[in-house]
Amino acid sequence: MGSRDAAPPVNDDGHDSVPPPASHVTEAPPYWSTGPTRHSRSTSYHSLNQTRPPAIVLEDNTDDLHDHSQSCWAQSVSIDEYVVVSGPTGIGAYVVWHCTVSTLKGGDLCIRKRYSEFDRLREDLVRAFPHAEVMIPPLPRKSVVSRFRPKFLEQRKMGLEHFLNCVLLNPEFASSPILKDFIFY
Repeated sequence: MGSRDAAPPVNDDGHDSVPPPASHVTEAPPYWSTGPTRHSRSTSYHSLNQTRPPAIVLEDNTDDLHDHSQSCWAQSVSIDEYVVVSGPTGIGAYVVWHCTVSTLKGGDLCIRKRYSEFDRLREDLVRAFPHAEVMIPPLPRKSVVSRFRPKFLEQRKMGLEHFLNCVLLNPEFASSPILKDFIFY
């Protein structure tokens, strides 16, 4: 008698213990369920008959004479272009970034900075504001090999612009003498 002719195993209750074929599905997995037990929703303010919290009110305080409202003075920063400066032999070449800081009063400040000056600014801010280090974005990476390649310089330009916007538009940093020294000297 071969294994084909063997009787299927039987449970204690006398029924076959062989599971039904795989194609015979009797119940959908729980994550397919769309019934009321699938989703639970929190109660809304309306259904509880409670009052809503007060709305958030935005105010323009640019004309206030308080110190805290005058700490932000910049509206935006853009890095318009860069220039690669090199000597006659090309040794000691560096990049100068041309930045425009638009002020809330409507004027523009044009500044020219090297990467090393951005690096020093970041180090000084982290030292002066250790509790706020996570709010000071990292500078774009350095590269010895691609430092003068246009694609690398465009990426660095975007990173430096992001850094300056984050720092200048933060009231805590914007009122700092460290940042004012960076802008005006």
